[in-house]
Amino acid sequence: MNPAPIGIFDSGVGGLSVAREIRRRLPGEDLLYFADHAFCPYGGRPLEVIRGRSVAVVGELIDRGAKAVVVACNTASGAALETLREEYSVPIVGLEPAVKPAAANSRVGRIGVLATAATLQTARFHRLVQTYGQNVEIFQRASPELVELVEAGEISGESVERLLDRTLAPLREAGIDKLVLGCTHYPFLRDAIQDVMGAEVEVLDSGEAVARQVERVLAGMDALAINDGPGDIRLLTTGDREQVEAIVRRLWTGPIEVQSVDQLRRWGGEPSGSSTT
Repeated sequence: MNPAPIGIFDSGVGGLSVAREIRRRLPGEDLLYFADHAFCPYGGRPLEVIRGRSVAVVGELIDRGAKAVVVACNTASGAALETLREEYSVPIVGLEPAVKPAAANSRVGRIGVLATAATLQTARFHRLVQTYGQNVEIFQRASPELVELVEAGEISGESVERLLDRTLAPLREAGIDKLVLGCTHYPFLRDAIQDVMGAEVEVLDSGEAVARQVERVLAGMDALAINDGPGDIRLLTTGDREQVEAIVRRLWTGPIEVQSVDQLRRWGGEPSGSSTT
Protein backbone atom coordinates (compact mmCIF):
# COMPACT_ATOMS: atom_id res chain seq x y z
CA MET A 1 0.00 0.00 0.00
CA ASN A 2 1.22 3.49 -0.82
CA PRO A 3 0.02 6.61 1.06
CA ALA A 4 1.68 9.01 -1.42
CA PRO A 5 -0.70 11.42 -3.19
CA ILE A 6 -2.25 11.08 -6.61
CA GLY A 7 -1.07 13.97 -8.79
CA ILE A 8 -3.67 15.72 -10.97
CA PHE A 9 -3.14 18.68 -13.27
CA ASP A 10 -4.90 21.04 -15.62
CA SER A 11 -4.26 24.53 -16.94
CA GLY A 12 -6.74 25.81 -14.36
CA VAL A 13 -9.54 24.65 -12.09
CA GLY A 14 -11.42 22.59 -14.67
CA GLY A 15 -9.63 19.38 -13.73
CA LEU A 16 -11.25 19.62 -10.31
CA SER A 17 -14.24 17.98 -12.03
CA VAL A 18 -12.01 14.92 -12.50
CA ALA A 19 -10.58 15.23 -8.99
CA ARG A 20 -14.16 15.21 -7.71
CA GLU A 21 -14.81 11.85 -9.38
CA ILE A 22 -11.54 10.43 -8.06
CA ARG A 23 -12.47 11.61 -4.56
CA ARG A 24 -15.88 9.89 -4.84
CA ARG A 25 -14.34 6.60 -5.94
CA LEU A 26 -11.20 6.70 -3.78
CA PRO A 27 -12.12 8.77 -0.72
CA GLY A 28 -9.08 7.73 1.29
CA GLU A 29 -6.51 8.95 -1.23
CA ASP A 30 -4.57 12.19 -0.81
CA LEU A 31 -4.75 14.38 -3.90
CA LEU A 32 -2.13 16.87 -5.11
CA TYR A 33 -3.64 19.13 -7.77
CA PHE A 34 -1.64 21.49 -9.97
CA ALA A 35 -3.41 24.40 -11.70
CA ASP A 36 -1.10 26.03 -14.23
CA HIS A 37 -2.89 29.37 -14.19
CA ALA A 38 0.08 31.30 -15.57
CA PHE A 39 -0.59 29.51 -18.88
CA CYS A 40 -4.37 29.10 -18.63
CA PRO A 41 -6.12 28.32 -20.88
CA TYR A 42 -4.06 25.72 -22.73
CA GLY A 43 -6.72 25.46 -25.43
CA GLY A 44 -5.55 28.49 -27.41
CA ARG A 45 -1.82 27.80 -27.23
CA PRO A 46 0.49 26.05 -29.72
CA LEU A 47 0.76 22.32 -29.13
CA GLU A 48 4.51 22.52 -28.49
CA VAL A 49 3.92 24.99 -25.64
CA ILE A 50 1.24 22.75 -24.13
CA ARG A 51 3.64 19.82 -24.40
CA GLY A 52 6.43 21.75 -22.68
CA ARG A 53 4.20 22.90 -19.85
CA SER A 54 2.83 19.39 -19.35
CA VAL A 55 6.34 17.97 -19.00
CA ALA A 56 7.24 20.72 -16.52
CA VAL A 57 4.10 20.33 -14.40
CA VAL A 58 4.21 16.54 -14.23
CA GLY A 59 7.86 16.73 -13.23
CA GLU A 60 6.91 19.06 -10.39
CA LEU A 61 4.18 16.69 -9.18
CA ILE A 62 6.57 13.75 -9.23
CA ASP A 63 9.22 15.76 -7.37
CA ARG A 64 6.57 16.40 -4.71
CA GLY A 65 5.93 12.69 -4.30
CA ALA A 66 3.03 11.83 -6.64
CA LYS A 67 2.73 8.05 -7.09
CA ALA A 68 0.70 8.47 -10.29
CA VAL A 69 -0.39 11.47 -12.34
CA VAL A 70 -3.74 12.19 -13.97
CA VAL A 71 -3.64 14.56 -16.92
CA ALA A 72 -7.03 16.11 -16.11
CA CYS A 73 -7.09 18.14 -19.30
CA ASN A 74 -8.21 16.91 -22.70
CA THR A 75 -5.97 19.44 -24.46
CA ALA A 76 -2.85 18.37 -22.55
CA SER A 77 -3.73 14.69 -22.98
CA GLY A 78 -4.09 15.16 -26.71
CA ALA A 79 -0.88 17.13 -27.05
CA ALA A 80 1.45 15.49 -24.56
CA LEU A 81 0.33 12.09 -23.21
CA GLU A 82 2.77 10.00 -25.24
CA THR A 83 5.62 12.39 -24.43
CA LEU A 84 4.84 12.24 -20.71
CA ARG A 85 4.80 8.45 -20.70
CA GLU A 86 8.18 8.41 -22.44
CA GLU A 87 9.63 11.00 -20.06
CA TYR A 88 8.46 9.62 -16.71
CA SER A 89 8.26 6.17 -15.15
CA VAL A 90 5.25 6.74 -12.87
CA PRO A 91 1.83 5.79 -14.29
CA ILE A 92 0.28 8.60 -16.35
CA VAL A 93 -3.49 8.45 -16.81
CA GLY A 94 -4.89 10.65 -19.56
CA LEU A 95 -8.27 11.74 -20.82
CA GLU A 96 -10.04 11.42 -24.10
CA PRO A 97 -13.46 12.77 -25.05
CA ALA A 98 -16.22 10.16 -24.64
CA VAL A 99 -16.71 9.74 -28.39
CA LYS A 100 -16.72 5.93 -28.20
CA PRO A 101 -19.76 5.53 -25.89
CA ALA A 102 -21.56 8.44 -27.53
CA ALA A 103 -21.18 6.97 -31.01
CA ALA A 104 -22.05 3.44 -29.87
CA ASN A 105 -25.27 4.52 -28.19
CA SER A 106 -26.57 7.25 -30.50
CA ARG A 107 -30.08 6.50 -31.70
CA VAL A 108 -30.03 9.04 -34.54
CA GLY A 109 -26.41 8.71 -35.69
CA ARG A 110 -25.51 12.32 -34.88
CA ILE A 111 -23.36 13.33 -31.90
CA GLY A 112 -21.73 16.57 -30.83
CA VAL A 113 -18.32 17.26 -29.28
CA LEU A 114 -17.78 20.46 -27.32
CA ALA A 115 -14.07 21.05 -26.71
CA THR A 116 -11.23 23.52 -27.05
CA ALA A 117 -9.81 24.28 -30.47
CA ALA A 118 -6.50 22.69 -29.50
CA THR A 119 -8.15 19.42 -28.46
CA LEU A 120 -10.03 19.22 -31.75
CA GLN A 121 -6.75 19.71 -33.64
CA THR A 122 -4.76 16.95 -31.94
CA ALA A 123 -3.80 13.72 -33.63
CA ARG A 124 -5.23 11.78 -30.67
CA PHE A 125 -8.67 13.29 -31.24
CA HIS A 126 -8.55 12.61 -34.97
CA ARG A 127 -7.62 8.97 -34.29
CA LEU A 128 -10.51 8.74 -31.86
CA VAL A 129 -12.94 10.00 -34.50
CA GLN A 130 -11.53 7.71 -37.17
CA THR A 131 -11.73 4.69 -34.87
CA TYR A 132 -15.18 5.15 -33.36
CA GLY A 133 -16.95 7.68 -35.55
CA GLN A 134 -17.32 5.76 -38.79
CA ASN A 135 -21.06 5.17 -38.42
CA VAL A 136 -22.12 8.54 -37.03
CA GLU A 137 -21.92 12.19 -37.97
CA ILE A 138 -19.80 14.13 -35.49
CA PHE A 139 -20.45 17.85 -35.11
CA GLN A 140 -17.59 19.71 -33.43
CA ARG A 141 -17.81 22.98 -31.55
CA ALA A 142 -14.98 24.91 -29.86
CA SER A 143 -15.61 27.42 -27.10
CA PRO A 144 -12.74 28.97 -25.12
CA GLU A 145 -15.26 31.40 -23.57
CA LEU A 146 -16.75 28.59 -21.48
CA VAL A 147 -13.35 27.89 -19.94
CA GLU A 148 -13.08 31.55 -18.99
CA LEU A 149 -16.49 31.42 -17.28
CA VAL A 150 -15.49 28.50 -15.09
CA GLU A 151 -12.13 30.08 -14.31
CA ALA A 152 -14.07 33.10 -13.07
CA GLY A 153 -16.28 30.85 -10.92
CA GLU A 154 -19.39 31.58 -13.04
CA ILE A 155 -21.30 28.34 -13.57
CA SER A 156 -24.91 29.59 -13.58
CA GLY A 157 -26.93 32.70 -14.26
CA GLU A 158 -28.14 34.73 -17.23
CA SER A 159 -24.71 35.44 -18.73
CA VAL A 160 -23.89 31.72 -18.67
CA GLU A 161 -27.23 30.84 -20.26
CA ARG A 162 -26.80 33.42 -23.03
CA LEU A 163 -23.33 32.21 -23.93
CA LEU A 164 -24.39 28.56 -23.88
CA ASP A 165 -27.45 29.28 -26.00
CA ARG A 166 -25.26 30.94 -28.63
CA THR A 167 -22.49 28.34 -28.44
CA LEU A 168 -24.75 25.29 -28.56
CA ALA A 169 -27.20 26.55 -31.20
CA PRO A 170 -25.42 24.77 -34.12
CA LEU A 171 -25.43 21.49 -32.19
CA ARG A 172 -29.13 21.80 -31.40
CA GLU A 173 -29.86 22.56 -35.04
CA ALA A 174 -27.86 19.48 -36.09
CA GLY A 175 -30.31 17.27 -34.17
CA ILE A 176 -27.73 15.41 -32.09
CA ASP A 177 -28.81 13.08 -29.29
CA LYS A 178 -25.41 12.81 -27.50
CA LEU A 179 -23.19 15.70 -26.47
CA VAL A 180 -19.62 14.94 -25.41
CA LEU A 181 -17.97 17.42 -23.06
CA GLY A 182 -14.38 17.38 -24.30
CA CYS A 183 -12.96 19.79 -21.72
CA THR A 184 -12.77 19.20 -17.97
CA HIS A 185 -14.03 22.71 -17.28
CA TYR A 186 -17.38 21.97 -18.92
CA PRO A 187 -18.82 19.50 -16.36
CA PHE A 188 -19.12 22.42 -13.95
CA LEU A 189 -21.63 23.82 -16.48
CA ARG A 190 -23.42 20.49 -16.98
CA ASP A 191 -26.77 21.55 -15.50
CA ALA A 192 -26.89 24.71 -17.60
CA ILE A 193 -25.78 22.79 -20.72
CA GLN A 194 -28.49 20.19 -20.14
CA ASP A 195 -31.12 22.92 -19.82
CA VAL A 196 -30.06 24.48 -23.12
CA MET A 197 -29.83 21.18 -25.02
CA GLY A 198 -33.03 19.66 -23.61
CA ALA A 199 -33.79 16.40 -21.87
CA GLU A 200 -33.66 14.38 -25.11
CA VAL A 201 -29.89 14.97 -25.42
CA GLU A 202 -27.58 12.94 -23.19
CA VAL A 203 -24.53 14.85 -21.94
CA LEU A 204 -21.37 12.76 -21.39
CA ASP A 205 -17.95 13.43 -19.91
CA SER A 206 -14.93 11.27 -19.01
CA GLY A 207 -14.50 11.98 -15.29
CA GLU A 208 -16.02 8.80 -13.91
CA ALA A 209 -14.20 6.60 -16.42
CA VAL A 210 -10.88 8.22 -15.50
CA ALA A 211 -11.53 7.61 -11.79
CA ARG A 212 -12.15 3.92 -12.51
CA GLN A 213 -8.92 3.73 -14.50
CA VAL A 214 -6.95 5.36 -11.68
CA GLU A 215 -8.33 2.76 -9.27
CA ARG A 216 -7.37 -0.09 -11.64
CA VAL A 217 -3.85 1.27 -12.12
CA LEU A 218 -3.18 1.76 -8.41
CA ALA A 219 -4.70 -1.60 -7.49
CA GLY A 220 -2.48 -3.28 -10.08
CA MET A 221 0.55 -1.67 -8.44
CA ASP A 222 -0.69 -2.54 -4.95
CA ALA A 223 -0.46 1.22 -4.35
CA LEU A 224 -3.91 2.11 -3.05
CA ALA A 225 -3.87 4.05 0.22
CA ILE A 226 -5.61 2.64 3.26
CA ASN A 227 -6.82 5.57 5.35
CA ASP A 228 -9.41 5.54 8.12
CA GLY A 229 -10.64 9.03 7.24
CA PRO A 230 -11.00 11.08 4.07
CA GLY A 231 -7.86 11.97 2.18
CA ASP A 232 -6.48 15.49 1.96
CA ILE A 233 -6.35 17.67 -1.13
CA ARG A 234 -3.80 20.38 -1.82
CA LEU A 235 -3.92 22.69 -4.83
CA LEU A 236 -0.80 24.30 -6.26
CA THR A 237 -1.14 27.23 -8.64
CA THR A 238 1.19 29.30 -10.79
CA GLY A 239 -1.39 32.09 -10.55
CA ASP A 240 -2.47 34.48 -7.82
CA ARG A 241 -3.18 32.36 -4.74
CA GLU A 242 -5.93 34.56 -3.29
CA GLN A 243 -7.80 34.85 -6.59
CA VAL A 244 -7.55 31.12 -7.23
CA GLU A 245 -8.60 30.26 -3.69
CA ALA A 246 -11.76 32.37 -4.00
CA ILE A 247 -12.75 30.55 -7.19
CA VAL A 248 -11.89 27.10 -5.86
CA ARG A 249 -14.18 27.64 -2.86
CA ARG A 250 -17.12 27.95 -5.28
CA LEU A 251 -16.28 24.74 -7.11
CA TRP A 252 -15.01 22.33 -4.45
CA THR A 253 -16.99 21.03 -1.51
CA GLY A 254 -14.93 20.59 1.63
CA PRO A 255 -11.57 21.87 2.87
CA ILE A 256 -8.82 22.47 0.33
CA GLU A 257 -5.40 24.05 0.83
CA VAL A 258 -4.21 26.41 -1.93
CA GLN A 259 -0.50 27.19 -2.33
CA SER A 260 1.47 29.28 -4.82
CA VAL A 261 4.28 27.85 -6.94
CA ASP A 262 6.52 30.71 -8.03
CA GLN A 263 8.75 28.86 -10.45
CA LEU A 264 8.90 25.39 -11.94
CA ARG A 265 12.27 23.68 -12.03
CA ARG A 266 11.78 22.60 -15.64
CA TRP A 267 11.41 24.77 -18.72
CA GLY A 268 7.90 25.04 -20.06
CA GLY A 269 7.59 28.18 -22.17
CA GLU A 270 6.78 31.75 -21.31
CA PRO A 271 3.39 32.88 -19.99
CA SER A 272 1.57 35.49 -22.03
CA GLY A 273 -1.88 35.79 -20.43
CA SER A 274 -3.43 36.84 -17.15
CA SER A 275 -2.84 34.65 -14.11
CA THR A 276 -6.32 33.23 -13.85
CA THR A 277 -8.03 33.60 -17.20
